[in-house]
Amino acid sequence: MARAWHLTSRPQGLPTNENFALKEIDLPPLGPGMVRIRNQWLSVDPYMRGRMNDVKSYVPPFQIDQPMEGGAVGEVVESTAAGFSPGDRVLHMAGWRDEAVVDARTANKLPPLQVEPHLFLGNLGVTGATAYFGLLDVGQAKAGDIVFVSAAAGAVGSAVVQIAKAKGMTVIGSAGGEEKCEFVRSLGADQVVDYKAQPILKGLAAAAPEGIDVYFDNVGGDHLDAAFALARMRARFAICGMIEGYNKAEPASFRFIMRVIAMRIRMQGFIVFDFQSRMDEFYREMGQLIASGQLQSRETVHEGLESMPDAFRGLFSGENVGKMLVRI
Repeated sequence: MARAWHLTSRPQGLPTNENFALKEIDLPPLGPGMVRIRNQWLSVDPYMRGRMNDVKSYVPPFQIDQPMEGGAVGEVVESTAAGFSPGDRVLHMAGWRDEAVVDARTANKLPPLQVEPHLFLGNLGVTGATAYFGLLDVGQAKAGDIVFVSAAAGAVGSAVVQIAKAKGMTVIGSAGGEEKCEFVRSLGADQVVDYKAQPILKGLAAAAPEGIDVYFDNVGGDHLDAAFALARMRARFAICGMIEGYNKAEPASFRFIMRVIAMRIRMQGFIVFDFQSRMDEFYREMGQLIASGQLQSRETVHEGLESMPDAFRGLFSGENVGKMLVRI
């Protein structure tokens, strides 16, 4: 019988085991245009924390005592939908479970690229598209720019570092601890700031004595404030995520935010689905970077559906290097 993780209560701060329950679920019979999918890989992402709160956002909150959702790659085992056959690999949003029945219109067959299927949850999925469009469209980054990337050892940040280097930019990444910093250096970053070894403002000032042109924000908090302090004239900030504050009740305060005015800083928050109509461009460009060896992938993998909550909490303790995944 299929199983799915349910949210049993809304977390206060970092979620605990008491907020989740793994339950058996009844899958509906296949009506017209439906597919049954056996999941193989589940995506684990920081944005899921926001869906655990009962607040209005760009995606609806998880419902109490209902199966949770997230990105997943699986194999079609039964289909009544034209264009989908058993054995097809598909990308869909019925994650946090081992099997799902979905409307085929909400599933996408994996493009015919010669890569491992889990990459469509990483550099060839929402993660990579967030990095690609956030850096190049929202951040308007171009060759010669000095780019600062927070959480540079994470899934999105590591992709941003590599795309920026491939496009001729100088890259400064932040990461916590020597192992992660060494990983960011291996991606080609010109400078790496270990925010656990020193205050981020001090480290960024030393790494970017001439300031920064683009900030790709995955963290918020003191990283964002340091970017305010070091921003050059007409700097662009692409605000992707603020993981530092996801489990905090009080908002962050900023000492240097008034430099937005003097430096004419442009800040823009974005959601990757803003660029859904341009995914063919994304697959073409990112496929070329992967084929050329300019874009490498690294994953932190938890085994088994039972490990999903632990994997999720690991995002907030800095456990992951690269993309966090659960393999079923």
